[in-house]
Amino acid sequence: MADKGPEDAYSAEPFVPSRGGLPALRQAAADCRGCPLHRDATRTVFGVGDPHARVMLVGEQPGDQEDRQGKPFVGPAGKLLDRALAEAGIEPADAYVTNAVKHFKFTRAEPRKRRIHKAPSLREMTACGPWLAKELELVEPELIVVLGATAGKALLGSSFRVTQVRGTVLEEEIHGRPQRLVPTVHPSAVLRAEDREAAYRGLVADLEVAARALS
Repeated sequence: MADKGPEDAYSAEPFVPSRGGLPALRQAAADCRGCPLHRDATRTVFGVGDPHARVMLVGEQPGDQEDRQGKPFVGPAGKLLDRALAEAGIEPADAYVTNAVKHFKFTRAEPRKRRIHKAPSLREMTACGPWLAKELELVEPELIVVLGATAGKALLGSSFRVTQVRGTVLEEEIHGRPQRLVPTVHPSAVLRAEDREAAYRGLVADLEVAARALS
């Protein structure tokens, strides 16, 4: 029987440094082998932005472009998110942006074909949780904007349904700390929507709730 690697434990905890700020955390995350997703992904995609941001945006996981470039929300969904934030009155440069899962999970229809996004499992989200917990501890945001169902499940548990609570201010204990959260849809869902304009307006309306909560 082959020896088990650290990824078989499904926990990033052994890789998370106990000391240091966000730069030390980002450097340590680059070598994370806390779950099997690191094997196929190009690199760890860690959070970026203002280290003292009042608002933290939490998405699902990196996409194809993010995996290649090493930064979250640099693809089409990220561009749409920046536009929606600005329209809602939140300066994108003043936010901290990250994902619940730091490696790109994908499938391919055929070898060398386009990599197709695959939703992370609850086990993978839980494994990656220590990174997000440490980001929250270091940034200390006043508000978390939860982008989509996967991020919501990672932060609030498997019973989370974005359609039931989007555009509302929730007060919950997250990783041992009281937090205020505003859930909304993931910007990639807007790009997939049949009525994209209506979906975009809904996203902006939810982000306006977040902007008011920060004012």
